[in-house]
Amino acid sequence: MAWLRAGSCLAKLATRNRCFHTTVLRSKPSGPVPRSVPLSRLSDSFLDGTSSVYLEELQRTWESDPNSVDESWDNFFRNFVSHAASSPGISGQTIQESMKLLLLVRAYQFHGHMKARLDPLGLEQREVPDDLDPGFYGFNESDLDREFFLGVWRMSGFLSENRPVQTLRAILTRLEQAYCGSIGYEYMHIANRDQCNWLRDKIETPSPMAYDSQRRQVILSRLIWSTQFENFLATKWTAAKRFGLEGGETLIPGMKEMFDRSADLGVENIVIGMSHRGRLNVLGNVVRKPLRQIFSEFSGGTKPVDDIGLYTGTGDVKYHLGTSYDRPTRGGKHIHLSLVANPSHLEAVDPVVIGKTRAKQYYSNDVGRTKNMGILIHGDGSFAGQGVVYETLHMSGLPSYTTGGTIHIVVNNQVAFTTDPKSGRSSQYCTDVAKALDAPIFHVNGDDVEAVVHACELAAEWRQTFHSDVVVDITCYRRFGHNEIDEPFFTQPKMYKVIRSHPSALEMYQKQLLETGQVTKEDIDRIQNKVLSILNEEFVASKDYVTKRRDWLSNYWLGFKSPEQLSRIRNTGVQHEILKNVGKTITTLPENFNAHRAAKKIFADRLKMIETGEGVDWAVAEVLAFATLLVEGNHVRLSGQDVERGTFSHRHSVIHDQVTGERYCPLDHVMKNQNQEMFTVSNSSLSEFGVLGFELGYSMENPNSLVLWEAQFGDFSNGAQVMFDQFLSSGEAKWLRQTGLVLLLPHGYDGQGPEHSSARLERFLQMSDDNPFVIPEMEPTLRTQIQTCNWQVVNVTTPANYFHVLRRQLHREFRKPLIVMSPKNLLRHKECKSNLSEFDDAEGHPGYDKQGTRFKRLIKDQNGHLDLEEGIRRLVFCSGKVYYELDEQRKSVDGKDVAICRVEQLCPFPYDLIQRELKRYPNAEIVWCQEEPMNMGAYAYIAPRLATAMKAVERGSIQDIKYVGRGPSAATATGFYGVHVKEHSELVQKAMQPDPITTPALA
Repeated sequence: MAWLRAGSCLAKLATRNRCFHTTVLRSKPSGPVPRSVPLSRLSDSFLDGTSSVYLEELQRTWESDPNSVDESWDNFFRNFVSHAASSPGISGQTIQESMKLLLLVRAYQFHGHMKARLDPLGLEQREVPDDLDPGFYGFNESDLDREFFLGVWRMSGFLSENRPVQTLRAILTRLEQAYCGSIGYEYMHIANRDQCNWLRDKIETPSPMAYDSQRRQVILSRLIWSTQFENFLATKWTAAKRFGLEGGETLIPGMKEMFDRSADLGVENIVIGMSHRGRLNVLGNVVRKPLRQIFSEFSGGTKPVDDIGLYTGTGDVKYHLGTSYDRPTRGGKHIHLSLVANPSHLEAVDPVVIGKTRAKQYYSNDVGRTKNMGILIHGDGSFAGQGVVYETLHMSGLPSYTTGGTIHIVVNNQVAFTTDPKSGRSSQYCTDVAKALDAPIFHVNGDDVEAVVHACELAAEWRQTFHSDVVVDITCYRRFGHNEIDEPFFTQPKMYKVIRSHPSALEMYQKQLLETGQVTKEDIDRIQNKVLSILNEEFVASKDYVTKRRDWLSNYWLGFKSPEQLSRIRNTGVQHEILKNVGKTITTLPENFNAHRAAKKIFADRLKMIETGEGVDWAVAEVLAFATLLVEGNHVRLSGQDVERGTFSHRHSVIHDQVTGERYCPLDHVMKNQNQEMFTVSNSSLSEFGVLGFELGYSMENPNSLVLWEAQFGDFSNGAQVMFDQFLSSGEAKWLRQTGLVLLLPHGYDGQGPEHSSARLERFLQMSDDNPFVIPEMEPTLRTQIQTCNWQVVNVTTPANYFHVLRRQLHREFRKPLIVMSPKNLLRHKECKSNLSEFDDAEGHPGYDKQGTRFKRLIKDQNGHLDLEEGIRRLVFCSGKVYYELDEQRKSVDGKDVAICRVEQLCPFPYDLIQRELKRYPNAEIVWCQEEPMNMGAYAYIAPRLATAMKAVERGSIQDIKYVGRGPSAATATGFYGVHVKEHSELVQKAMQPDPITTPALA
C-alpha cells in the first residue's frame, strides 16, 4: 500500500471540498481531453501548481539518489523512465493522465462498494461518489478506447500484471467487475500493506467466482434445504413465532461453505453465537439439531427424561436454545459445531462465544489459535446499536482475550424491527464500527447465493491467514415482519410492496442454473422431493419424540451432578506441608529482580506470615487458594480492571522490574515446567459487560477451572447487569448450563460516596431462587440446598474463609456461580487475619466448629459461649465488615451480654446454623444489623428467612426482628464524609445500646 500513501496528498487535492457520502445522485459533465503541457505548468483540479512543483522537486531528488524518496515514488519514477526509454515522446500529459488513472483505480478500491449492487430490493438510493466518474479526472467517452500508460507496480491485483499499457475501457471493465458487482469490498482503511495486497489479489482476479456444475448443485441443494425448512414450518405452524429466515435464506449455504473451507484450512471446532432471526434454520440445517426435536418443540414439546438425575429447569423458547454436533464437511473432514444458548437481548451472547472459544484453545493446546474459531451472526440494527458489539470487537487484539480472529456475519434486513436505517444509525453502513479494528468488510447482495458463498469462503481464508476479525454483511430482507404474525405494512409499506412480488433467492438461482444448463428441471425436482420427504418423516417422528439424554454436558463435564443428584460435601483444607511449600514459592522473588521497594517489603511480610503461620491477610489467603488449586492440576484465570496489582494495591500478582520493566508472576512458578497460561491474571479493558461475558463463556467450557472476574469497584459491576440477569442467575434453569464463575465485587461503606460503596448486594439476593418460607433438608449427608439454588452469595469476613470458599468452587461435583462481596478496608484491617492452621486439613481449630476445615457458612460469636447462654440479652446477626466495627463498639462498652454472629453465606440461607444460634441464646433480642440503607443490602432478603427459622424453633415471627442500619435512601451512600461518620457511629451504637431496640417491623 505504499503507493497509496504516496498518493494520499494528491487524493486530498483531488477531493478537496467534496463529500462522497451524500444521498443525492448528480450527473457530472465530462472534462476536456488533457493536452500535453510542461510539468511545471500542471495546475488543473487534479494537480495544482504547488503539487506540480513538489513533484518536480521529488523527481530531481530521485534522480540524484533514488533511495532518498519513498519506495512508492521510486517505483513511480522508474515506471516513467522505463517508458520514456522506449517512447522518447513522454510528456507532462502522459504523467498527468497516468497519475489520474492511478487515482481512479484507487478510488474504486476505496469507494467501489458505493456503486456495488447490494440491495436485492433495489430501494436503496446511494450517490455514486464523484471520484468513481472518469469525467472527474477529465476523461470522456472518446477516451474509452485510447491506450494509457499505467506501469507495472509491486503490488497485488491487476496493476501487477505485465500490461503497462491498457485502454480506459479495459481498466474500467476490470474495476467494475471487481468492485461493483454483488459484493462491495471495504478494506482500504486497513493500514497493513500485505493484508491489502492479499485482498487485492483475491478481489481483482478476472474470475473470482468460477464454480463448476458439481459445486453449483451442492450450493443449490443447500439453498433448497434452507428454503424448504422455512416453508415447512410456515405450513405446519402458521401462527407460531419462529423468526424465520425468509429473505435471507442464502445465509445457510454461505455458512456451510464457510465451515467447509475453514475445515480445509485446519479449523476443528467452531463456536457460534446468534440471535433469534434464522436461528432454527441454523440449528436444523447447519448445526444438525435433530429436526424431530425442533418439530416437537413447536408442538409444545415434552420435558427430557433421564434415568439418573432428572433436571429440566424452566426451559426456554425454541429460538433461544443451543446444541452441538460433529458435522462432516464437503472435503471429507469433520468439524465440531457448538451453538451457544442466548437470551433475546441482542448481541449479549457475543463475548460469551469469544470466551468459550478462547477456553477451547487453551484446553486443546491451540497455541496458534487456528483450530478453534468463533463465528457471530448479527442483525444490522443491533450490530450498529448495541455497545457490547464494540466491547467484544476491541478485545480481539488483547493478549489474554484474543482468539485469533472472529468471523462476523450480519444478516442485514435493512430494517431493525420497525426502525429504518436512517433512524437506527448515523453511519453509511451498520458495519462501520468494525473499521476501528482494521477488519475487512464484505458487503454482499443476499439474493446472489454464489456471491454470498464466495464472501463467506473469503472470510474463512482471511481469518486463517491473518488471524484477525472479518465481517460479511449480507444485505437481504425480511419477507414477513419482525416475526411471522407481525404486520410490516404499518411502518414499511413501500418496502413490503416490493417484497410481496419479489422472487426468492432459490427461484432466481434455479432460473439461472436452468438457463445456463448447469442443472435440469428433473435435478431440481429430485432434490426438492428428497428434502420434503425427509421433513415429513421427521414431522411424523416428532409426535413421539422424547429427549432421552442431557446434551448440556461436554466430555469435560461427564460425571458432574445435576441439581437433583446428591453431591457429597468435601473438605477444602490443604496439608500443612503443601501450604508451607507453595507459600514460600509465591512469596519469594528472583534474586536479581529489581522490585519496587514497597513490593519487596510486601513479599517479605508475606514470607514471614508463611513461616510463622500467623497473621495471614486477605491477599495471601487468595494466592494460597490459587496456588493449591494449581498444584492439584486446575486452571486458574482472574481478569478485570487493574486485577494484576489490585484496585486497592493489595494483590501484586505481577511485579515489575523497576529497571528493565520485566514482569514476574510468582504463580507462574508453582510447579516445574508450568504452562504459562495455567495461571492467567490479566488487566482487562475498561469494560464490564463484555469482559464479564467473556469470562462467563470461558468458565462454561471446562469445570476444572477457577475463573474469576473482579470489578474495579462493586458499584461498577451493574454495567454488566444483562449478564447477571439473563445468563448468570438463570442460565442453568433455562438452558441446563452450569458454570462456576466467581465474581469479586468490592463492597463496603467507608465514606467514599455513592459510587464507591455498594456492589448492590440486594439485587443479587433478590434474584436468588431459594424459598424464604420453606426450610429445605439441612442434614449434611442429605443436603442439596446449594445444588438446587441458582447461585451463591457470600460476604466473607476472614482470609481463611475466603480461601475455603474459593477452593469449594472446585471441590464439589457440581458448579454454581459465586458472588463475593469482597472487602476494601478489611484487606489491611489489623483484626482481619487468620492463622495458617485454619487453612489446613486438620479438624477442630479453636473458635471453629469441629467439622473439618471447610468454608464456614456462619461464624458464631467468638467470646467462647457455651451451647446454651441464657444470660445473653441480644443476638446480633450481621454480614461483612460491619462485624469488626460492631465488635469494636462492643468492647468499648463492655457489652458481654451481646452476641454477634456473622452470616458469611447469605444465599442459600444457612437455616440450620441460624437455628443453632437461636437455640443457644433463648432469651436474646434478635437484631439484623447492616451498614447499607434499609431498602438495600441484605435486610429484605434476610428478614423473611430469619423469621422462618425463628418460627421453626418457636422464637417469634418477623415482627420480632429488629433492624439496625441506615434508613431508606435513593442513593447507596452519602457523599459527605462527615455525614457518613455520623451515620456509622449511630448504627453501631444503636446495636450495642442497653435499652431494647425499637424499629418498625418488616411486615
